[in-house]
Amino acid sequence: MQKIIKNGMIYDPLNNIDGEKMDICIDNGKIVDSVANDAEVIDASGKIVMAGGVDPHTHIAGAKVNVGRMYRPEDSKRDVMARGGGMRAGSGFSVPSTFMTGYRYAQMGYTTAMEAAMPPLLARHTHEEFHDMPIIDHAAFPLFGNNWFIMKYLKEGDLDKTAAYSAWLLRATKGYAIKIVNPAGTEAWAWGGNVHGINDPVPYFDVTGADIIKGLAEVNEMLGLPHAIHLHCNDLGHPGNYETTIASFDIPKNIVPKPKYGHRDKILYATHVQFHCYGGTNWRDFVSAAPKVADYVNKSDHIVIDIGQVTLDETTTMTADGPMEYDLHSLNGLKWANCDVEMETGSGVVPFIYAARAPVPASQWGVGMELFLEIKDPRKICLTTDSPNAGPFTRYPRVMAWLMSNKYRMNLIENELHKWAQTKTTVATLDREYSLYEIAQVTRATSAKVLGLSDTKGHLGVGADADIAVYDINPETQDLSAEYMAVEKAFSNAAYVLKDGEIVVLDGTMVKPDLYGRTYWINTKYKPEVEQEVLVDVEKWFRQYYSVNFENYPVQEDYIPRSVPLLGDSVPGEASGKEPAIEGASK
Repeated sequence: MQKIIKNGMIYDPLNNIDGEKMDICIDNGKIVDSVANDAEVIDASGKIVMAGGVDPHTHIAGAKVNVGRMYRPEDSKRDVMARGGGMRAGSGFSVPSTFMTGYRYAQMGYTTAMEAAMPPLLARHTHEEFHDMPIIDHAAFPLFGNNWFIMKYLKEGDLDKTAAYSAWLLRATKGYAIKIVNPAGTEAWAWGGNVHGINDPVPYFDVTGADIIKGLAEVNEMLGLPHAIHLHCNDLGHPGNYETTIASFDIPKNIVPKPKYGHRDKILYATHVQFHCYGGTNWRDFVSAAPKVADYVNKSDHIVIDIGQVTLDETTTMTADGPMEYDLHSLNGLKWANCDVEMETGSGVVPFIYAARAPVPASQWGVGMELFLEIKDPRKICLTTDSPNAGPFTRYPRVMAWLMSNKYRMNLIENELHKWAQTKTTVATLDREYSLYEIAQVTRATSAKVLGLSDTKGHLGVGADADIAVYDINPETQDLSAEYMAVEKAFSNAAYVLKDGEIVVLDGTMVKPDLYGRTYWINTKYKPEVEQEVLVDVEKWFRQYYSVNFENYPVQEDYIPRSVPLLGDSVPGEASGKEPAIEGASK
């Protein structure tokens, strides 16, 4: 049925719409120019309207996420959702169950979320969990940075074979982007070690983190992938690591982006950068280096970052950076899970408490806020918590309220946080407040653009998916800086959420929980003759090293009920490589 959202205040950065009162017309799951007079009316008077939120980096599906659910029953008890109204029961605060994950994202007005670290060998598990995750569209990023084939071909200096293998792996796993985690370090962890910085060679392969970042950045453009390389830098969480961070950012800066699908203009996406902005030599002389990293981002045009904002909660950390998780376990003494995924990657899972009164978590909170407030252009920032690592995604509304209210931040700094937040960071001196337009930028527009999905995601122009969030916020009658708790509440429980034009949330309550999203994946091929050579290598190594047969490795499309392959012969429509001709919302 056709619908029209009337009288809302529209915030849509991709169309340069900043709070204009406009109508949004919907037909057949898409935003259109006009609808018939008998269209269903949604009255958004006194409310704001944004595109559905797009989370470019979260951990919601797959093996390590499931470990986090299983070995933390204490976390499950902190948030429980009863069955009813067509919804499945669920539980989990920092690592919610699959159904509950979809519901919680939808209640906040988010309609797309990307699983940021998929072990290729365990891709089927990831897609099976997607199958049980309602509402949200999604994709998964296979882990490339410590893969034996990648390191072998880079050592040989053979970018053709690196590209051919990468194309095959994306198709085989139904993955979306090239993910790099602690390049060279996770493989070193399989031998009981780590690397420190980008120039240490990985054992037995004699390639460095710098080699891996540069090689995969070049491969990304050889394949023309929609998303930039997705990089988790070396030395996460270590004082002094900002030098490694800036050096890593610099590696691909002269590579030219050449997407064959989508419209991204960046070569590098760096994730949870808050954890990579630390100065000093240890925690005694630690000081925030966020101003230095922010200065680099301000001066650079090739990069987008997400923050990984600490939310001051008890949470569950999980990452393919296995040695970092062991360091964390050694620090806090809490339980630890570790897994080596043969020839490909490894991961760790450790609970963590970001106590506001503790010096390091208070400083980490300040570092994240510094990045948000000191990077001038919100088109270079995505709002994330690296969920659940720095805090659960359900805290996004709180982060938005912090950004919009210096009063909220100062109340926290003066009354709840350890003094290190003031003495080790500059956050208490920063009084910038985000506008609703900037909130829409860092939660929708930037994410959609860097993911290569801005034709249909992150905006309210004609032709976009009718994924829309309406919030009970009225900037004409409310002082949003002073009424920060009302802002947080409104972003937590959207007044309306539409997915593909269907109302799925009404006044924060799920009303259509049985709608399921799409899976985006890359269906690209490289030079056929080179791919054939590579597959000979792959099959040989499978027989020699893997514990599964080669034929049991690829993910069949049967695992993906709503499949959206990009690139290759099955791309929906032609990818021009030009900026999208977005016509704007209907007035």
